[in-house]
Amino acid sequence: MTRSSTLLKPVDQRLLRGEVLARRRVTPHMLRVTVGGGELAAAFEPRGADQWFRLFVPRPGQDALHLPSGVDLKGYARYLTMPESRRPLLRNYTVRATRPGEVDVDLVAHGDLTPGTVSAAGWAARCEVGSPVALLDEGVTFADDGTQDWTLVVAEESGLPAAAGVLAALPRDARGIAFLEVPTREDVQPLEAPDGIEVRWLVRDDPHAVPGALALRTVTAAALPTGRPYAFVVGEQALPQGVRRHLVAQGVAKTDIAFCGYWKHGAGPAR
Repeated sequence: MTRSSTLLKPVDQRLLRGEVLARRRVTPHMLRVTVGGGELAAAFEPRGADQWFRLFVPRPGQDALHLPSGVDLKGYARYLTMPESRRPLLRNYTVRATRPGEVDVDLVAHGDLTPGTVSAAGWAARCEVGSPVALLDEGVTFADDGTQDWTLVVAEESGLPAAAGVLAALPRDARGIAFLEVPTREDVQPLEAPDGIEVRWLVRDDPHAVPGALALRTVTAAALPTGRPYAFVVGEQALPQGVRRHLVAQGVAKTDIAFCGYWKHGAGPAR
Protein backbone atom coordinates (compact mmCIF):
# COMPACT_ATOMS: atom_id res chain seq x y z
CA MET A 1 0.00 0.00 0.00
CA THR A 2 1.48 3.34 -1.04
CA ARG A 3 0.33 6.24 1.07
CA SER A 4 1.18 9.93 1.25
CA SER A 5 -0.76 12.35 3.42
CA THR A 6 -1.05 13.54 7.00
CA LEU A 7 -2.06 10.56 9.12
CA LEU A 8 -4.17 11.38 12.17
CA LYS A 9 -3.89 8.28 14.35
CA PRO A 10 -5.76 7.53 17.56
CA VAL A 11 -3.74 8.13 20.72
CA ASP A 12 -4.73 4.86 22.38
CA GLN A 13 -4.68 2.04 19.84
CA ARG A 14 -6.02 -1.34 20.81
CA LEU A 15 -7.74 -4.29 19.21
CA LEU A 16 -11.50 -4.17 19.64
CA ARG A 17 -13.38 -7.45 19.49
CA GLY A 18 -16.88 -7.64 18.10
CA GLU A 19 -19.07 -9.74 15.88
CA VAL A 20 -20.96 -9.73 12.61
CA LEU A 21 -24.40 -8.16 12.97
CA ALA A 22 -25.55 -8.37 9.33
CA ARG A 23 -24.33 -8.82 5.77
CA ARG A 24 -25.81 -8.01 2.38
CA ARG A 25 -24.88 -7.30 -1.22
CA VAL A 26 -25.14 -3.56 -1.86
CA THR A 27 -24.51 -3.70 -5.62
CA PRO A 28 -23.36 -6.49 -7.97
CA HIS A 29 -19.71 -5.80 -7.06
CA MET A 30 -19.97 -4.57 -3.46
CA LEU A 31 -20.62 -6.53 -0.26
CA ARG A 32 -21.46 -4.89 3.07
CA VAL A 33 -20.82 -6.42 6.47
CA THR A 34 -22.10 -4.66 9.58
CA VAL A 35 -20.08 -5.34 12.72
CA GLY A 36 -20.52 -4.29 16.34
CA GLY A 37 -21.19 -5.61 19.80
CA GLY A 38 -18.66 -6.21 22.57
CA GLU A 39 -15.65 -3.91 22.70
CA LEU A 40 -16.51 -2.47 19.29
CA ALA A 41 -19.85 -1.17 20.50
CA ALA A 42 -18.31 0.18 23.70
CA ALA A 43 -15.06 1.75 22.47
CA PHE A 44 -14.97 2.33 18.70
CA GLU A 45 -14.74 6.08 18.03
CA PRO A 46 -16.07 7.31 14.65
CA ARG A 47 -13.74 9.92 13.14
CA GLY A 48 -15.43 10.54 9.79
CA ALA A 49 -13.84 11.12 6.37
CA ASP A 50 -11.63 8.19 5.28
CA GLN A 51 -11.24 6.55 8.70
CA TRP A 52 -9.51 3.22 8.11
CA PHE A 53 -8.77 0.19 10.23
CA ARG A 54 -7.18 -3.22 10.24
CA LEU A 55 -9.79 -5.97 10.11
CA PHE A 56 -9.11 -9.38 11.64
CA VAL A 57 -11.47 -12.21 10.65
CA PRO A 58 -11.32 -16.02 10.86
CA ARG A 59 -9.94 -18.01 7.97
CA PRO A 60 -12.08 -20.81 6.52
CA GLY A 61 -12.27 -23.64 9.05
CA GLN A 62 -11.37 -21.49 12.07
CA ASP A 63 -14.08 -21.45 14.72
CA ALA A 64 -12.36 -18.92 16.99
CA LEU A 65 -10.54 -15.64 16.36
CA HIS A 66 -7.01 -15.83 17.75
CA LEU A 67 -5.46 -12.36 18.03
CA PRO A 68 -1.89 -11.27 18.70
CA SER A 69 -1.12 -9.77 22.08
CA GLY A 70 -0.34 -6.12 21.41
CA VAL A 71 -0.61 -3.91 18.34
CA ASP A 72 2.98 -2.68 18.04
CA LEU A 73 5.68 -4.10 15.75
CA LYS A 74 6.32 -6.94 18.17
CA GLY A 75 2.62 -7.79 18.14
CA TYR A 76 2.63 -7.83 14.33
CA ALA A 77 5.70 -10.06 14.35
CA ARG A 78 3.89 -12.45 16.67
CA TYR A 79 0.92 -12.41 14.29
CA LEU A 80 3.16 -13.37 11.36
CA THR A 81 4.66 -16.27 13.29
CA MET A 82 1.30 -17.73 14.34
CA PRO A 83 0.64 -21.10 12.68
CA GLU A 84 -1.80 -20.77 9.78
CA SER A 85 -4.29 -22.97 11.61
CA ARG A 86 -4.60 -20.19 14.22
CA ARG A 87 -3.57 -17.02 12.34
CA PRO A 88 -6.58 -14.87 11.35
CA LEU A 89 -6.96 -13.10 8.02
CA LEU A 90 -5.82 -9.47 8.22
CA ARG A 91 -6.82 -6.76 5.73
CA ASN A 92 -7.16 -2.96 5.69
CA TYR A 93 -10.56 -1.31 5.11
CA THR A 94 -12.33 2.03 5.39
CA VAL A 95 -15.40 2.79 7.47
CA ARG A 96 -18.39 3.13 5.14
CA ALA A 97 -20.84 4.30 7.78
CA THR A 98 -21.41 4.19 11.53
CA ARG A 99 -24.38 4.15 13.85
CA PRO A 100 -24.35 3.80 17.63
CA GLY A 101 -22.66 0.46 18.29
CA GLU A 102 -22.38 -0.46 14.57
CA VAL A 103 -19.81 -0.08 11.78
CA ASP A 104 -20.50 -0.80 8.10
CA VAL A 105 -17.62 -2.29 6.10
CA ASP A 106 -17.89 -2.41 2.29
CA LEU A 107 -15.76 -4.94 0.41
CA VAL A 108 -15.36 -5.36 -3.35
CA ALA A 109 -16.89 -8.66 -4.49
CA HIS A 110 -14.20 -10.13 -6.70
CA GLY A 111 -12.69 -13.47 -7.59
CA ASP A 112 -13.77 -16.80 -6.19
CA LEU A 113 -16.31 -16.34 -3.39
CA THR A 114 -17.10 -20.03 -2.86
CA PRO A 115 -16.74 -21.61 0.60
CA GLY A 116 -13.10 -22.24 1.50
CA THR A 117 -11.76 -19.23 -0.38
CA VAL A 118 -9.08 -17.50 1.69
CA SER A 119 -9.91 -13.84 1.07
CA ALA A 120 -11.71 -11.03 2.82
CA ALA A 121 -14.33 -10.98 0.05
CA GLY A 122 -14.81 -14.72 0.50
CA TRP A 123 -15.28 -14.16 4.22
CA ALA A 124 -17.79 -11.35 3.57
CA ALA A 125 -19.80 -13.57 1.23
CA ARG A 126 -20.13 -16.42 3.74
CA CYS A 127 -19.87 -14.90 7.25
CA GLU A 128 -22.82 -15.43 9.55
CA VAL A 129 -24.40 -13.26 12.23
CA GLY A 130 -22.38 -13.76 15.39
CA SER A 131 -19.10 -14.53 13.59
CA PRO A 132 -16.17 -12.98 15.51
CA VAL A 133 -14.20 -10.01 14.19
CA ALA A 134 -11.68 -7.51 15.54
CA LEU A 135 -10.80 -3.97 14.43
CA LEU A 136 -7.71 -1.85 14.99
CA ASP A 137 -8.49 1.81 14.33
CA GLU A 138 -5.74 3.49 12.27
CA GLY A 139 -7.21 6.99 12.05
CA VAL A 140 -7.80 9.39 9.15
CA THR A 141 -5.63 10.55 6.23
CA PHE A 142 -7.92 13.23 4.74
CA ALA A 143 -6.49 16.48 6.07
CA ASP A 144 -8.11 19.39 4.24
CA ASP A 145 -7.50 22.41 6.45
CA GLY A 146 -10.29 24.46 4.87
CA THR A 147 -7.99 26.97 3.17
CA GLN A 148 -8.27 25.45 -0.32
CA ASP A 149 -10.72 26.75 -2.93
CA TRP A 150 -12.20 23.44 -4.05
CA THR A 151 -12.01 19.69 -3.51
CA LEU A 152 -11.15 16.90 -5.94
CA VAL A 153 -12.09 13.30 -5.07
CA VAL A 154 -11.06 10.40 -7.34
CA ALA A 155 -11.54 6.67 -6.77
CA GLU A 156 -12.38 3.34 -8.36
CA GLU A 157 -14.57 0.80 -6.58
CA SER A 158 -11.97 -0.25 -3.99
CA GLY A 159 -11.74 3.39 -2.89
CA LEU A 160 -15.47 4.08 -3.03
CA PRO A 161 -16.08 3.69 0.75
CA ALA A 162 -13.30 6.18 1.49
CA ALA A 163 -14.54 8.60 -1.18
CA ALA A 164 -18.07 8.34 0.22
CA GLY A 165 -16.80 9.11 3.72
CA VAL A 166 -14.84 12.12 2.52
CA LEU A 167 -17.77 13.53 0.54
CA ALA A 168 -20.12 13.14 3.50
CA ALA A 169 -17.63 14.91 5.79
CA LEU A 170 -17.12 17.99 3.59
CA PRO A 171 -18.59 21.32 4.71
CA ARG A 172 -22.02 21.97 3.23
CA ASP A 173 -20.65 24.93 1.24
CA ALA A 174 -17.77 22.92 -0.29
CA ARG A 175 -17.21 23.08 -4.05
CA GLY A 176 -15.48 20.60 -6.31
CA ILE A 177 -15.71 17.44 -8.40
CA ALA A 178 -15.73 13.73 -7.62
CA PHE A 179 -14.78 11.20 -10.30
CA LEU A 180 -15.97 7.75 -9.18
CA GLU A 181 -15.33 4.71 -11.38
CA VAL A 182 -17.40 1.53 -11.03
CA PRO A 183 -17.59 -1.75 -13.01
CA THR A 184 -21.22 -1.43 -14.18
CA ARG A 185 -24.10 1.05 -14.07
CA GLU A 186 -25.74 -1.15 -11.43
CA ASP A 187 -22.79 -0.40 -9.12
CA VAL A 188 -23.66 3.30 -8.85
CA GLN A 189 -24.71 4.09 -5.26
CA PRO A 190 -26.57 6.96 -3.61
CA LEU A 191 -24.01 9.19 -1.89
CA GLU A 192 -24.21 12.10 0.51
CA ALA A 193 -22.33 15.16 -0.80
CA PRO A 194 -22.64 18.96 -0.64
CA ASP A 195 -24.67 20.55 -3.44
CA GLY A 196 -21.51 22.26 -4.68
CA ILE A 197 -19.76 18.95 -5.38
CA GLU A 198 -20.39 17.56 -8.86
CA VAL A 199 -20.34 13.75 -8.66
CA ARG A 200 -19.40 12.14 -11.97
CA TRP A 201 -19.90 8.38 -12.15
CA LEU A 202 -17.62 6.64 -14.66
CA VAL A 203 -18.95 3.24 -15.75
CA ARG A 204 -16.24 0.87 -17.00
CA ASP A 205 -18.48 -1.79 -18.56
CA ASP A 206 -15.42 -3.84 -19.53
CA PRO A 207 -14.51 -6.84 -17.34
CA HIS A 208 -11.00 -6.91 -18.83
CA ALA A 209 -10.15 -3.24 -18.19
CA VAL A 210 -7.83 -2.34 -15.33
CA PRO A 211 -9.82 -0.64 -12.54
CA GLY A 212 -8.90 3.02 -12.29
CA ALA A 213 -7.61 3.42 -15.86
CA LEU A 214 -10.84 5.09 -17.00
CA ALA A 215 -10.79 7.50 -14.05
CA LEU A 216 -7.16 8.40 -14.72
CA ARG A 217 -7.85 9.15 -18.38
CA THR A 218 -10.91 11.18 -17.50
CA VAL A 219 -9.25 13.30 -14.82
CA THR A 220 -6.16 14.07 -16.89
CA ALA A 221 -8.36 15.17 -19.82
CA ALA A 222 -10.87 17.16 -17.74
CA ALA A 223 -11.10 20.93 -17.47
CA LEU A 224 -10.80 21.31 -13.70
CA PRO A 225 -11.89 24.36 -11.68
CA THR A 226 -9.45 27.21 -11.13
CA GLY A 227 -8.01 28.03 -7.74
CA ARG A 228 -6.17 25.95 -5.15
CA PRO A 229 -7.56 22.42 -4.77
CA TYR A 230 -7.28 19.75 -2.11
CA ALA A 231 -7.19 16.35 -3.81
CA PHE A 232 -8.06 12.97 -2.35
CA VAL A 233 -7.20 10.10 -4.72
CA VAL A 234 -7.36 6.37 -3.84
CA GLY A 235 -7.63 2.99 -5.53
CA GLU A 236 -5.49 0.77 -7.73
CA GLN A 237 -1.91 2.02 -7.44
CA ALA A 238 -1.62 3.52 -10.94
CA LEU A 239 -4.66 5.79 -10.35
CA PRO A 240 -3.43 7.82 -7.35
CA GLN A 241 0.12 7.90 -8.67
CA GLY A 242 -1.01 9.06 -12.11
CA VAL A 243 -3.45 11.70 -10.86
CA ARG A 244 -0.88 13.03 -8.37
CA ARG A 245 1.74 13.27 -11.13
CA HIS A 246 -0.74 15.14 -13.34
CA LEU A 247 -1.78 17.58 -10.60
CA VAL A 248 1.80 18.35 -9.58
CA ALA A 249 2.63 19.06 -13.23
CA GLN A 250 -0.29 21.52 -13.20
CA GLY A 251 1.22 23.34 -10.22
CA VAL A 252 -0.69 21.74 -7.34
CA ALA A 253 1.40 21.52 -4.18
CA LYS A 254 2.21 17.98 -3.07
CA THR A 255 0.96 18.85 0.41
CA ASP A 256 -2.49 19.49 -1.10
CA ILE A 257 -2.77 15.92 -2.39
CA ALA A 258 -3.74 12.96 -0.21
CA PHE A 259 -3.28 9.75 -2.16
CA CYS A 260 -3.11 6.05 -1.44
CA GLY A 261 -2.65 2.96 -3.60
CA TYR A 262 -4.79 0.28 -2.02
CA TRP A 263 -3.65 -2.52 -4.33
CA LYS A 264 -1.60 -3.18 -7.47
CA HIS A 265 -3.01 -4.74 -10.63
CA GLY A 266 -1.35 -8.08 -11.26
CA ALA A 267 -0.10 -8.39 -7.68
CA GLY A 268 -3.38 -8.96 -5.82
CA PRO A 269 -7.13 -8.36 -5.87
CA ALA A 270 -8.98 -5.18 -5.04
CA ARG A 271 -9.92 -4.76 -1.39
